[in-house]
Amino acid sequence: MNCITEAWLEYEKELRSFIHSRVKEPQQAKDLLQDVFIKALAEGGQFCELQNARAWLFRVAKNRIIDHQRTAKNHDNVSGDMPADNEEIPPVNNLSACLPIVLKKMNAEDADIIQNCDLDGINQMVYAKRKGLTLSATKSRIQRARKRLKDELQTTCKIIFDEHGNVCCFGDDVVGDIKTEK
Repeated sequence: MNCITEAWLEYEKELRSFIHSRVKEPQQAKDLLQDVFIKALAEGGQFCELQNARAWLFRVAKNRIIDHQRTAKNHDNVSGDMPADNEEIPPVNNLSACLPIVLKKMNAEDADIIQNCDLDGINQMVYAKRKGLTLSATKSRIQRARKRLKDELQTTCKIIFDEHGNVCCFGDDVVGDIKTEK
């Protein structure tokens, strides 16, 4: 199990309570929680090197809440309430189901470096030695692979990023697409 998943399993309930205590609209709270997860995924291997993953997750959550509150003030309390779907699958679950599909679509070299360094938490220096690469070449490859991963996630999972690079939306029809591709 990778460090991102471990941290998420350990702190997700606490993060959910923290966000729900500060954001009154349940759907907005869910969206903000999803944004925190996506931000952790985007950090990849760097997340695994954090001294205090819990503090990092809560800092990101706090920043997303502040952004949300600023946006809400700018919209003069326009209600975005949507009818509740009784069988709703949490968006984070949808995205984690989409990631393996996206990795399969990527070229083998990109998928390998993302899987090893970002998901499995292998140190980039160790990866470089295993593959007979310099550390500089490994860092360049992983940055390019992350960019392609982000692009593919946007396309396949219908993720939309705001002007600050944070996830603002996640396509609702992705669940059906994922079930079809499995």
